Amino acid sequence: MLDILIIGGGPIGLACGLAAQKAGLSFRIIEKGCLVNSLYNYPYTMTFFSTSDRLEIGGIPFVTINNKPNRAEALEYYRRVSLSNELPVNLFEEVTEVKRDGEYYNITTSKASYQTKYVVLATGFYDIAVNLNIPGEDLPKVKHYYKDPHYYAMQKVIVVGASNSAIDVALETYRKGADVTLVVRGSEVSSRVKYWVRPDIINRIDEGSIKAYFNSELAAVREHEADIRTAEGIVTIPNDFVMAMTGYKPNFNFLKKLGIELSADKFIPHYNKDTMETNQQGMYLAGVVCGGLDTHLWFIENSRIHAEMIIGDILNKNQA
Repeated sequence: MLDILIIGGGPIGLACGLAAQKAGLSFRIIEKGCLVNSLYNYPYTMTFFSTSDRLEIGGIPFVTINNKPNRAEALEYYRRVSLSNELPVNLFEEVTEVKRDGEYYNITTSKASYQTKYVVLATGFYDIAVNLNIPGEDLPKVKHYYKDPHYYAMQKVIVVGASNSAIDVALETYRKGADVTLVVRGSEVSSRVKYWVRPDIINRIDEGSIKAYFNSELAAVREHEADIRTAEGIVTIPNDFVMAMTGYKPNFNFLKKLGIELSADKFIPHYNKDTMETNQQGMYLAGVVCGGLDTHLWFIENSRIHAEMIIGDILNKNQA
């Protein structure tokens, strides 16, 4: 019997574990992939927007030599935090069923069964891509995840999107010799693009090094070409790869299966903003999963406080 079962072994799931450990509560963290799985699947060259102190969890210093840490440094930090604090983390174990049984939850996973009084969902949003829903999207050359720019050297690459991930892909592949075309639904590059990157992409577009279609959408993809819907009509260009950096979303089906209410418009889960408890008694949300389709609202730096909020509410309930 556990006090808390935490679903998700990302930074916020680990933060919840650290808070539970400090409070003397029994807990276990279940992660369906590797440790901090989403961060592991980030681009190899990814640099965080935030400084390292904003990414710290449990009051444990995140020391780096650079002002803004990169992916490798973050993986090292969260791994060391997990190991040095001996957090009970089960990796490559997927939760398949959660059932309420009186005061407790019975949890079934791909490897075992657990009983717990409280459940914390820190499942993030990076595992499910937002699809374009266009002809040809299922072709192998259309990708929603990006690792390294070298793979696209000397290729004709369409990048769909206007935010950080799309702009990073466009600039990095261009600098490795790709012929890059950027397709943006709006009228400009997003204002949320990292402040030191935005001038770079604007200058590359202005000088013609990267072709950009604004107020446009990718309409169809074929083996060697693609159609772009512009204000002037359909434009067909040669194409080898499409990088659809259109964002990601939480596993709404899983949340619905658990009985968590979602808003009609942006599928924002119902939760108490003071305690993070959902409409399901004893079930809490932590981290970016709280934002529904508004995945830009929550990050590590502003959601790590969820750990203290949740554990504080659990301690209050246990004392009542």
